Amino acid sequence: MYQVFVSDKPIVLTNIVEKESGFKNYLLDSVDIGKVIKELNTTSLKEVRLIHKKPEKLLKKFLKLLPNVVAGGGKVFNDSGEILFIYRNDKWDLPKGKTEPHETIEETAVREVAEETGVAGLKIVKPLQTTYHIFKRNGKHRIKITYWFEMKTSFTGKLYPQENEGITKVEWLNTEESKKALENSYANIKLLV
Repeated sequence: MYQVFVSDKPIVLTNIVEKESGFKNYLLDSVDIGKVIKELNTTSLKEVRLIHKKPEKLLKKFLKLLPNVVAGGGKVFNDSGEILFIYRNDKWDLPKGKTEPHETIEETAVREVAEETGVAGLKIVKPLQTTYHIFKRNGKHRIKITYWFEMKTSFTGKLYPQENEGITKVEWLNTEESKKALENSYANIKLLV
């Protein structure tokens, strides 16, 4: 099962059909994805489930419905165990960004974290789950596939928000501060933190 977020409402990719209650079922093979996105954005519907009988084909078939944007990002810990957060579009987020040509996804993740926050000395510890969300750019919907990595750093220098990317704050947050920040964050970030 996969979750793809439209704003903070999930499109659930599944092979299990359940009686509709607060959600709608559609067959993945015949779905009008534009209609589904509109429904999630304009109604009180909590989620949509796209069903396909073969679980191993769910994601591959879904990703063919819209253009894909591949990104890499980091959940970064410092030596005090605090997590690096950015503040953009009036929400707390984790640093991430699109891949450049001839770049591995790990290189993308490290580069984007450094560019968006000013943090150096980043080391990847392990991969985290991949997140999916639908966004609109230039009037067209796209699916952003973000590969996340847990990272660590001993960096203690000044943090620099990448203002030309709309980032207004960069902060190290402890456990309590992270919980509070997640109250004003995105559903896919809540899955990671």
